[in-house]
Amino acid sequence: MKVCCQWVVMALIVFVSGTAIANDQTPFYGELLEKYVDDGRVDYTGLKNDEGKLDRYLEYFAGTDPEHMSKNDRFAFYINAYNAYTLKLILDNFKNDRPPASIKDIGGFFTKPWSIKFAKIGGKTLTLDNIEHDILRPTFNDPRVHFAVNCASKSCPPLISEPYSGAKLNEQLDASTIAFLHNYRENRLEGNTLYVSSIFKWFGKDFNNDAIGFFEKYAQGDLKKALEVQKGRIKVKYLKYDWSLNGK
Repeated sequence: MKVCCQWVVMALIVFVSGTAIANDQTPFYGELLEKYVDDGRVDYTGLKNDEGKLDRYLEYFAGTDPEHMSKNDRFAFYINAYNAYTLKLILDNFKNDRPPASIKDIGGFFTKPWSIKFAKIGGKTLTLDNIEHDILRPTFNDPRVHFAVNCASKSCPPLISEPYSGAKLNEQLDASTIAFLHNYRENRLEGNTLYVSSIFKWFGKDFNNDAIGFFEKYAQGDLKKALEVQKGRIKVKYLKYDWSLNGK
């Protein structure tokens, strides 16, 4: 009887305050990230061969309404959803056993990849834009999210090799932010000119239209010292964004 009950518990969807929560497959997702993501570059061909495990993780999102989670758990949930569904979008658009050269090659003349309705969360079907612009940005109001969500492109802040977790979310967001600001290819100070990612132009309001202030807050080491030396004289220029796939 005890064994039978255990199987029943495993088979059922758990209900918390009337909200359905499917079995969390995040550990399996973590294994995929550890295996196929190296320094932000994704082995999409290898991941394609393990697509079934990613699909299991996506079933967790489809069967889970996160509204009764803690704020940090919900925040991490939606970041992971965005990143995992972006991976799935790339895998769904392989041609001749190869991934697309760019995520921007996906979709049609009137349909961008971020406006395709395919991401199932809590019984709803959303677009990547829905997750980022209708949920993550307005709900959590944290500009560090721009360094956590990954658009499968070389100029995008890199996909980290572990899932985001509510328990250590602040630490992870800080680490992702600091790492990206110190990526010389995407952000650098030359003299009194701060060359920054176009992210700071596209989402200027999220950074209070103050890229310099954001860098001053999170910069470390030599970059922080250089910013202090040039304080009051810095001008900002935006770098061209490389939409090439972040593959190996």
